[in-house]
This record gives sequence, C-alpha cells and structure tokens, in this order.
Amino acid sequence: MCYTVNVNWQTVDDRDDLAIGEVGALIGLSARTIRYYEEVGLLPGVRRKVAGRRVYGADQLERLRFIERLKKLGLSLGEIKQLNALYAINGSTDAMLSHLAGLLDAHLEKLEGRISELMGLRDEMGSYRDHVGSRIGVLEEKANPGRGKATPENDS
Repeated sequence: MCYTVNVNWQTVDDRDDLAIGEVGALIGLSARTIRYYEEVGLLPGVRRKVAGRRVYGADQLERLRFIERLKKLGLSLGEIKQLNALYAINGSTDAMLSHLAGLLDAHLEKLEGRISELMGLRDEMGSYRDHVGSRIGVLEEKANPGRGKATPENDS
C-alpha cells in the first residue's frame, strides 16, 4: 500500500475569484489584515469587480501564505516588503534569494542568542527557586521549632 503525502506548504487553489472572506478563511487572516497588506504594498495586483469588491486568485493566495510563513520566521513587514520589491523586478532571482538567505541568517543568529539568554534565565530562575525554597524551610522551622523532629517525649 502506498500513500501520497503533500509536504509543500504552497497549496494551489484553482479559483481566481475568491472573496476576501474566503481568502481569510483559507489562510487564517482577517479581512482587515489582508486589506492592510494590500495597502502597504505587500499584496499587489488585487483585482476588483465592477462593484469595487476585491477578488483574489492563486497568485495572491500564494503571496499571502509566503508573507505569513516569513512572519512566523520572524521577519518584519518591512523586510518582507524589501523581498517583494526584489521579487517584483525579476521573480525569484539570485539577488532576492540571497537577500532572503541573509535575512534568515540574521534572524537565526538573533534567535540563537535569545535561546542562550532564555536558557541562562531558566537556570537562574531554578537556582533562585531553590534558594526561596530553603528560606521557606528556615522560616517554617523558626515558626514551629521542634515540629517534625523526633524528641524523647514523642518516642514513648
């Protein structure tokens, strides 16, 4: 028995006339966010019907998925806009891909530094928690001297 598994994060929707609500539901974005992306130039080429309603096709869906993936990787909207500008010139060129690789390298370096900081913080917090626990034990002993210890009176 053989199963086919699609591991491509870029899925294609053959429809070319999706409403903003449908796009939002497919990608997990609000209509307001999608309109904002269009407003700031991250989502060019959105067509409009005669009544002025936006309609989205496979290209816009792919672009929105790409934007969301880059955001999840830590890129800012400004960085994504730079990549869009490079992509608009000639598509996925060496220049665009090299720029993306550089951005990802920089974010990876920051992430590694942050992970290191968080591991240090975890160790410090654990150590301080142990210190607080021992202080609680000392205070309880002072408040209740002899409680819990075996004394000659308790051994009978």
